[in-house]
Amino acid sequence: MRSSIITQTLAQTLTSLQTSGLDRLDAQLLLLHVLGQPETQRGWLLAHDSDPLQPESATNLEKLVQRRLAGEPLAYLTGHKEFFGLNLQVDARVLVPRPDTETLVNWALEVLDGQQRVLDLGTGSGAIALVLKASKPTLHVHATDFSTEALAVAKANAQRLNLDVSFHQGAWFAALPETGAPFDCIVSNPPYIAELDQHLVALKFEPIQALTSGTDGLDDLRLIIAQAPRYLAPGGWLLLEHGYDQAQAVRTLLTQAGFAQVQSRPDLANIERCSGGLLNPSPPP
Repeated sequence: MRSSIITQTLAQTLTSLQTSGLDRLDAQLLLLHVLGQPETQRGWLLAHDSDPLQPESATNLEKLVQRRLAGEPLAYLTGHKEFFGLNLQVDARVLVPRPDTETLVNWALEVLDGQQRVLDLGTGSGAIALVLKASKPTLHVHATDFSTEALAVAKANAQRLNLDVSFHQGAWFAALPETGAPFDCIVSNPPYIAELDQHLVALKFEPIQALTSGTDGLDDLRLIIAQAPRYLAPGGWLLLEHGYDQAQAVRTLLTQAGFAQVQSRPDLANIERCSGGLLNPSPPP
């Protein structure tokens, strides 16, 4: 591809990229990236379609195209991903935030208000925690992750966006200081893919420890549900993202753990993607 695109116009380059196997949107976003233009400026490409692609840009583009054709997520190539209106920096240390997770965020925003305390377990890039803080600035937001590398990404995003979130390193609730509880809401998008799931092939560039959870994908969900009552305030909510076929199993786990108002919410494809329940207030003596 080197000899073919190095003397092309931007319009010709887009055509060549699509011929090579990229879809049009990926081609536009990669071209904007190497040209130093915001990804929102696709119209800029039309206005400059007869501009020549300079050799240095062509060389950089070729490298990114080969990585994208190999299956690497576009967000890793550009270094950022928009989520719920926030522009997050991401790389191979964290999962790429997915639009479906907005279902979890919307649900949390419904049940949270005022000066309440919320915990994001397994924060990764910080996407959920940072959106909650940005949407409701008076919230006291805490976030945990076992991976120090993921926390570095999350902390950098928080600093760049000037959002005050307390981050803690460790495995799930063990990351919290002794004075950390209780919380009015606990949210989590934990690993939930079975270790031998065939879909993992398509996710080979993302951190495996953030994807898989035992033979049925439910190990971390079981642990979180079992331990959450100790960290929730009476009347607090536990809200969880899970796999496309796990809603019934997660609802059963929530019910067995004593949660009330157990229910599931659909994602953008109308698939039950999140389930949650409320910790009943203690009965009067």
